[in-house]
Amino acid sequence: MSELILLRHGQSQWNLENRFTGWIDVPLSPKGEDEARAAAQKLRGHRIDKLYTSVLRRAVDTATLAFEAAGLPIPPTERDAALNERMYGDLQGLNKAEAATRFGDAQIKLWRRSYDVRPPGGESLADTAERVLPYWESHILPDLKAGRNVLVVAHGNSLRALVMHLDGLSHAEVLELEIPTGAPLLYDVAADGRVSGKRYL
Repeated sequence: MSELILLRHGQSQWNLENRFTGWIDVPLSPKGEDEARAAAQKLRGHRIDKLYTSVLRRAVDTATLAFEAAGLPIPPTERDAALNERMYGDLQGLNKAEAATRFGDAQIKLWRRSYDVRPPGGESLADTAERVLPYWESHILPDLKAGRNVLVVAHGNSLRALVMHLDGLSHAEVLELEIPTGAPLLYDVAADGRVSGKRYL
């Protein structure tokens, strides 16, 4: 049995400013750095053989800070844009309240919370899943089947797409799914790839 640990990056500067971030490479806020260090306390006692992150600095820095705070060496690491946050297109950089004034609350909610409706120039959650899940199947899952414990540090929507798959959620159910920042989520993974024992550390 292997362990899969999913960790959403700590609060970013644009999370703090209530902006649509997407693929813009913004740093962690001071609170986000603290969240990464707090996550380290929950990772202690868990052997981690492989680390996967997106290529965005808020995920990379969260992982680095967490391992430093836990006093653990950083394991072999793969970074890939397949794990990046959902691309928000024309909304990126806009304050969410300002965007709601410009486009209307209902339209912003549809773009943010629907499964397959894209914001202008951006990705839907379905589009995000179309890059996350093949990467899961070809890279992360083989490590788990081989008995390695894996930590994935990524983003709210890329992790929502993965958890939707792991938990067998419907398109309607995933709309209510929230992945908190800085809270490691653990699954037990059998040699045949079946997952069980979901719990927050």
